[in-house]
Amino acid sequence: MTSGDPVLRLCGVEQRFGLRTALSGIDLTVHPGERVALLGASGAGKSTLLSVLGGSLPPTGGTVEILGMPLAGLRAAGLRAAQRRIGTVGQRLDLVEQVRVLHNVNVGRLGRWNTARALTALALSRTDPTVEAALEAVGLGWAVHERTERLSGGERQRVAIARLLVQEPDLVLADEPVSSLDPSRAAEVLDLLRTATPDGTLVVSLHQPDLARRHCTRVVGLRGGQVVLDLPVAEVDDRHLADLYTAA
Repeated sequence: MTSGDPVLRLCGVEQRFGLRTALSGIDLTVHPGERVALLGASGAGKSTLLSVLGGSLPPTGGTVEILGMPLAGLRAAGLRAAQRRIGTVGQRLDLVEQVRVLHNVNVGRLGRWNTARALTALALSRTDPTVEAALEAVGLGWAVHERTERLSGGERQRVAIARLLVQEPDLVLADEPVSSLDPSRAAEVLDLLRTATPDGTLVVSLHQPDLARRHCTRVVGLRGGQVVLDLPVAEVDDRHLADLYTAA
């Protein structure tokens, strides 16, 4: 993959679960540096699309290229290597509640460490400047040795962002990462997600069109598992949004 190549390319992607079609005819290309907001009503297919983009859900039709690599041609080891370059924040956050915050943050670096170093990092309660800087960036410098289960929901969300910051991925995929945050904190989290990658490449599902307008460069609207809107954010007006949600 060269600097000018797409980060993601989907052609004719379909995703079916039994008789239900969750995605149909998805064509989507994302280039380095784009900040793409996925908008649409609940059930429109946003979470399913993010799972396909991250390689955790192979499509039932069409082709997917991740970071210049055809998904269908990757063996298990190749897929894991590609996924190490993708940072994800899901609705469930995927944190281990019973361990200290620093251990959850260090998980972001496990893909770059050998087994011995990874086990040492997870066994010891020893921190370092990288972890401390990531937690300071999300406003949790005080929580490095706290047990994760003692934090509030919003604080845990920020731990997941700190994990991304130490991972330094080529792409961030985020599924409704600010749904439980107030507007000011939501803006901070979106800025952090953008800075988690060297060139700011981000695909994020949102329920707040105003946040998409302020923090993203492009809007992709889904309805009934299909892309019905794909525009630069400056060209998205209230009529587009009304059509996207009222016709869902």
